Amino acid sequence: MAFNMVQHLSAPDRVRAALSVAGVAPRIREFGVSTRTAQEAADAIGTSVGQIVKSLVFMAGDAPVLALVSGANQLDLARLGASTGTSISRADANAVRQATGFAIGGVPPLGFAAPVPTYIDRDLLQYDLVWAAAGTPRHVFPITPTELQRVTGGTVVDLKETS
Repeated sequence: MAFNMVQHLSAPDRVRAALSVAGVAPRIREFGVSTRTAQEAADAIGTSVGQIVKSLVFMAGDAPVLALVSGANQLDLARLGASTGTSISRADANAVRQATGFAIGGVPPLGFAAPVPTYIDRDLLQYDLVWAAAGTPRHVFPITPTELQRVTGGTVVDLKETS
């Protein structure tokens, strides 16, 4: 589905459309409380924080990259940099919105106007089901890690910061 055909949709509807196009039945849930942080999302859903997918946008040189990280983990920037082959810096709010079309706190793992190289935290694979943002700080959806990798085209790597 061309982005220009869906840009008039709400953020959750854009995610719903992207999931449908990818062959995943969209099961987006809206909560009356914030799901902006991994802990808030886990509390609202009633699941472990490790099953929350943090969608983090960084800049690899001048290009955006997306890191999908278990909510229980801190991202190791050096590991992400080794995976991308370039230095990593934090993306500001404008860069995140420009790369994804979504605001920080609701960035989903798919549904962008242009592809964003994606790296998936290996720790997410231990779960039968994970929960990702669906476009706003109150919308999330469940997905299996296998489907998450398929729909994002993500590369599974070790992203967890170790002591």
